[in-house]
Amino acid sequence: MTSVAARRAPLAGLLAGAVLAAGCAGPAGPGASTPGAGSPAPESSVATLPPKPPKPPKPPKPPKPPKPLAGRVVVLDPGHQLGNARFPSEINRRVDAGGFAKACNTTGTASDDGYPEATFTWEVAVELRKRLRRLGARVVLTRDDNTADAWGPCIDERGRIGNPGGPGPTADARVSIHADGNRSSSAHGFHVIRPGRRDGWTDDVLVPSERLAVALRDALVEAGFAPSTYLGEDGIDVRTDLGTLNHSDVPVVMAELGNMRDPGDAAVMERASGRQRYARALASAIRAFLAG
Repeated sequence: MTSVAARRAPLAGLLAGAVLAAGCAGPAGPGASTPGAGSPAPESSVATLPPKPPKPPKPPKPPKPPKPLAGRVVVLDPGHQLGNARFPSEINRRVDAGGFAKACNTTGTASDDGYPEATFTWEVAVELRKRLRRLGARVVLTRDDNTADAWGPCIDERGRIGNPGGPGPTADARVSIHADGNRSSSAHGFHVIRPGRRDGWTDDVLVPSERLAVALRDALVEAGFAPSTYLGEDGIDVRTDLGTLNHSDVPVVMAELGNMRDPGDAAVMERASGRQRYARALASAIRAFLAG
């Protein structure tokens, strides 16, 4: 009888051989090499795309059209000066007003509640200057401020600013800004004063000054302002006694924008919105005149 150990020996040998064979043919374990490892990868079959063409340059922006008043010069003369009343000897000094003598300047008027003409004319002029500059104009003011510590300048100096060969650049137009102080209960509205004929003084500017006066009158009416009920004809008056007009060698007018003693006119003048309306109308008139 064969022993148990003898019977198991051949079986153990068979099992060992099977395990060895399985180790040679089995799946690779961690760290085992795979067929073809380390060989170069096959070339890609995807075609290389050509580079994108550069974007064409943006066309240059067209130049901005010139401003309508580019190259033009406008002189604005805000009437009086806030400190004139403090300097009576200076403003009462006699100066040449166009072949005759007249006071250097005056104090100006005021509304019944004390709003001075000098302040009104200054504030309108500053607003008008801003609007004209937006249109491309160069603007020259005949005074630099509105202060109780200053007076003048005199009417003859104001009238010469902007003249050919005079102080500063030669102007294309001059507008003197004022307000009236008529105490009549029926007196209200604006009037535009143009120079009358004074041979040797105003004869060279009569025709263009009349055009400028009409342009201002029409623009003020279009803006809703009423022509004067007490001076001029259809909102235009003619005078030969104003030194600011007589000394001018460029087209010139004086705009009395309303009667400060009339409650209705004064209410408009004292509001910023009213002064802006005046300035807008004057800017429109100056533009129309210079384009004509």
